[in-house]
Amino acid sequence: MNQTLYWAAAVLVMAVVTYIPRVLPLSLMRKKVKSQFLQSFLYYMPYAVLGAMTFPAILYATATPWSAVAGFAAALLLSFAGLNLLPVALVSTGTVFLVEWLMRLW
Repeated sequence: MNQTLYWAAAVLVMAVVTYIPRVLPLSLMRKKVKSQFLQSFLYYMPYAVLGAMTFPAILYATATPWSAVAGFAAALLLSFAGLNLLPVALVSTGTVFLVEWLMRLW
């Protein structure tokens, strides 16, 4: 099997696999969902998935886990304080750089 055909097949399989979970709920649920539990489950699912995908990346994106935890803590505190995304991202990034710089001096 040549390389182009292999990559085309791989992309096609990935497209089908990611398309099925998106189409299945639409085709299975014809009526409005009346269950309060299911409504809240479907409402919070994107946030849970985003958090599950983002949190491990936070821990492994820096040189040390300590700087990652410091940046995460700064972002968490500022977001709970009600700041917008840009200041939270800038301060948490600055915190990571500061902690890594201080750890290099130590």
